[in-house]
Amino acid sequence: MTQLQFKDAFWCKEFTFHTGYEVLVQRLLEGKKMCKDVEDLLKQRAQAEERYGKELVQIARKAGGHTEINTLKEAFEMLKQQIESVGNSHIQLAVMLKEELKGIEEFRERQKEQRKKYESAMERMQKSKLSHYKKTMESKRSYEQRCREADEAEQSFERTSATGNPKQTEKSQNKAKQCRDAANEAENVYKQNIEQLDKVRTEWEQEHIKTCEVFQLQECDRITILRNSLWVHCNQLSLQCVKDDEMYEEVRASLENCVVESDIDYFIKTKMTGTQPPDAIGYESYYSRERSNSPSPACGMIKRFSGLLHGSSKNNTETATPPAPPLERTEGVYASIFVNEKAEITSSQDYRVLYDYTAQNVDELDISEGDTVVVIAENDDGWWTAERNGQRGFVPGSYLEKL
Repeated sequence: MTQLQFKDAFWCKEFTFHTGYEVLVQRLLEGKKMCKDVEDLLKQRAQAEERYGKELVQIARKAGGHTEINTLKEAFEMLKQQIESVGNSHIQLAVMLKEELKGIEEFRERQKEQRKKYESAMERMQKSKLSHYKKTMESKRSYEQRCREADEAEQSFERTSATGNPKQTEKSQNKAKQCRDAANEAENVYKQNIEQLDKVRTEWEQEHIKTCEVFQLQECDRITILRNSLWVHCNQLSLQCVKDDEMYEEVRASLENCVVESDIDYFIKTKMTGTQPPDAIGYESYYSRERSNSPSPACGMIKRFSGLLHGSSKNNTETATPPAPPLERTEGVYASIFVNEKAEITSSQDYRVLYDYTAQNVDELDISEGDTVVVIAENDDGWWTAERNGQRGFVPGSYLEKL
């Protein structure tokens, strides 16, 4: 079975959010809590070895481990049940339990120091990324404002030129030039910030991947250490009495089912936040965005297809014209449209228009209910080439009726 990886499962599509990283940090904090829970268990168990009986049962019931997941949690719960069942143990066992407790404490402190180093690095990278993002967005707004001011100054210059006043014209011309220079300067700043932001984003992404790998290794080590520690603890208890050994054999059987990969996979599958990092913030030209408001010819076939689906017409809300028929469905989806499919050439014939249709693209033709058009070609995609009053273009074939 392929091992799932933290670095592939804890991204967030929102550029300014760090949800995946926060989930990982929370998991490590829960793991730290689990280590302390195990430490408390061993410590109290060592004390219980001196008191025997009832005290041992009470300690087992107070033991933590509630933050753990999957197979290790099941094994730990089984151990607490068996501890509750054990009423006798030797005082000498308390010394061995304290030694095991010391090893877990040292392990937890080592992980804490290593984790703090990577958390500090990630915090710096996240702050840098957010700071550059904020700076980039501010420069973008400034760039757009300067472009608007330049446009207004140039329009004012054109109006002033028409009046024929030389002084006003010269003054307006100078202002337009200053505004355009300011817009160009703002554009350069915006582009530089975009490049810097992308560099910071790349560095943050690399740091995130490295941190995820370290965190996953820490989690693997933690589960392994705790599993082995519980196993040794059970062995220590089993040495005291054959009867005790029979009870703790059930714990060992549960620990045999504790698989590090299984626990890691379970956590990733239940808590994963995303498999892809956020997209880079690209440069957006002020003027290209304005031009994008007009429909692109490349999207013609898709828009015509959308128009057919909705039965669009010129007077959609003002007349009682019946809705245009939609395209037929083929195997659960609308009939495929191929922009380059061959048209069926037919002899020119007259057709009567059944429904209004407003052209959505430059290669389409406006038609109105009751018009008579000449069909030049009938295309398999449902769009026919028709001519009316010397104008030729595409129209939906389902909107026509042969005379």
